[in-house]
Amino acid sequence: MDIHEYQAKELLARHGVHVPRGGLAYSPEQATYRAREIGGAKWVLKAQVHSGARGKAGGIKLCSNDEEISNAAEAMLGRKLVTQQTGPRGKLISRLYLEEAVDIAQELYLGFVLDRKEERVMIVASAAGGMEIEDISEKQPDSIIRATVDPGVGMQGFQAREIAFGLGLESSLIGKATETILGCYQVFRDYDASMLEINPLVVTRDGSLVALDAKMSFDENALFRRPEISELRDKSQEDPRETFASDRGLSYVGLDGNIGCIINGAGLAMATMDMIKIAGGEPANFLDIGGGASPERVAKSFRAVLGDKQVETILVNIFAGINRCDWVAEGVIKAIREVGVDVPLVVRLSGTKVEEGRKILADSGESVIVADTLAEAAEKAVAAWREATKNKKAA
Repeated sequence: MDIHEYQAKELLARHGVHVPRGGLAYSPEQATYRAREIGGAKWVLKAQVHSGARGKAGGIKLCSNDEEISNAAEAMLGRKLVTQQTGPRGKLISRLYLEEAVDIAQELYLGFVLDRKEERVMIVASAAGGMEIEDISEKQPDSIIRATVDPGVGMQGFQAREIAFGLGLESSLIGKATETILGCYQVFRDYDASMLEINPLVVTRDGSLVALDAKMSFDENALFRRPEISELRDKSQEDPRETFASDRGLSYVGLDGNIGCIINGAGLAMATMDMIKIAGGEPANFLDIGGGASPERVAKSFRAVLGDKQVETILVNIFAGINRCDWVAEGVIKAIREVGVDVPLVVRLSGTKVEEGRKILADSGESVIVADTLAEAAEKAVAAWREATKNKKAA
């Protein structure tokens, strides 16, 4: 789960990380009022969307008076910001964050991420801030500093100091940088974050160290014990297909293809998507219904997949171990009759109670294309999609 920049900064400020003074605005009038509250001569107006590279897309504006703030706010609010990270669909701007402008002397990069391979928190820092970490890695790989934290003891002060010295900071800033790094780690650890990025972390001309931007993501599996983080969720920034599915306990990731997938098991789902592509098609989603798929759960999965208007064919691929093919077959028929499946449907069942499941499909009288193997299922799904597309164009 991602949160907005202003929310991340609130968490960081609680743990001693210096952030610019700022305020939230939902209208041009409120934005100008925030400027008077903050004071100063220049302000930065930022679109609050779950994406980086906002500045390149027009989502960050430097303003020096009320008129500029009002005009910038009016231009941003209510429109979709399209960045390299959002894709062509973009993200709706429904709130803005106005903060004081700071006089920047140097930009740094500081990031914390969960390294699943090492089973450690990885800290990544660079003196080349203000750039995407991918660009830093490509253009200035020698500037990247990496350190890992032993979960048994947590981050130690000497590690933070080593990073601060590695960034080439002046001696007067080492103490502040150490406090900032340790504060960021504490936020990362205490709230079950999976990613924390400050880009840029700036040194100001008056010798302060300020987190000018902040991005945070959290482990959704830990949200049950972090209600204060759950409350920060903004569903308007999420893919509506994924929101619908997650609210019903389904593991779903939306893609850009036309063949909807309903599968049990993440590995089988990945293999199925690969086979669809090999057969010449494009998957519309990743959906794992899990091991205990009741007929009701299968029907919910159909609703989630059919909520994507790009879906023109559905492929159900179940390998039943804990699960049962007859339950899945009942769910498929239930979905056809209650949800209304108006696109070609390919079903491949294998494993526990497979004969009973196939019999339920055969006796239902519904239009279901049956396949025996994964390769056959993918080929039939792509063929059905092509035929449906051909018929739609002819009509």
